[in-house]
Amino acid sequence: MVSSRGLLVFLFVLIPAAGLASQAKPSVIYGEDNRRDLYQVEQAAVRALADSTVALFDDNRVTIDPQRGIATLAGSKYGTANGLCKNEPFYDQPAGAFCSGSLVAPDIVMTAGHCIESQGGCRRTRFVFGFALERAEGFEGTVRADDVYECAELLGRRQVNDGADWALVRLTRPVTGHQPLALNRGGAVERGASLVVIGHPSGLPAKVADGATVRDETKPGYFVANLDTYGGNSGSAVFNAETGLVEGILVRGETDFVYDTKKKCRKSNICASDECRGEDVTKIAEVLELLDKSTGAKR
Repeated sequence: MVSSRGLLVFLFVLIPAAGLASQAKPSVIYGEDNRRDLYQVEQAAVRALADSTVALFDDNRVTIDPQRGIATLAGSKYGTANGLCKNEPFYDQPAGAFCSGSLVAPDIVMTAGHCIESQGGCRRTRFVFGFALERAEGFEGTVRADDVYECAELLGRRQVNDGADWALVRLTRPVTGHQPLALNRGGAVERGASLVVIGHPSGLPAKVADGATVRDETKPGYFVANLDTYGGNSGSAVFNAETGLVEGILVRGETDFVYDTKKKCRKSNICASDECRGEDVTKIAEVLELLDKSTGAKR
């Protein structure tokens, strides 16, 4: 890996988006669209949580230049690649990640099981911190090269279509400059609890979406919420808005887009806050045993 002084540069390369969310499950907007870029988030505590979010990229979208100390990411223009209507939020932003994840130990990333299906798939994945818009002018195109990590080992995974869906990945080196997230170890999430999700909807730079609540906490291995998430958010950490603790991992949801026959383009699928199927979130308790075993922590 390149030196800590190297920079990672985003190269805006227009390539087909079919693979961007091929492993991610679709989601939807409930009520108002609460997704925000990091520069729009004023709360320092929320920005700190976002700092521990990672974007999962295919390795063939990341090119390292050891001579210059930089790496280049390949991506697509979100709106045109997805055939969206031009008034869709984030239409002109770059998209390249296929899933999201979060740092839960110095060298361990947590994501969805359907995002990392095998050891080989894990080693073909790059885990990138800092893929976000820090200014209103747009994505600057650079992050620290040391913010790109590789997979050493797929510690474990589970993928049940109507249950838990998770994966834990050990990185090739401990993460520097970002803190592991705090997890809810004190009990189950309650119905009506306020939630925040941070991740990479449709492979976009990191988005924070609040204003959501738990709809149904009784499902085996997961709970249902009305989070504003899309394919690409799979693997995103879902936080309790009151405590800041991770309650689970976004894994499944409603269909992302619907076709506008008048405009002949696709637009976000919008449901009332209490309508449609809801978004499924793997309960954090599902990963605690393996995480503690992998870190040597006592429960």
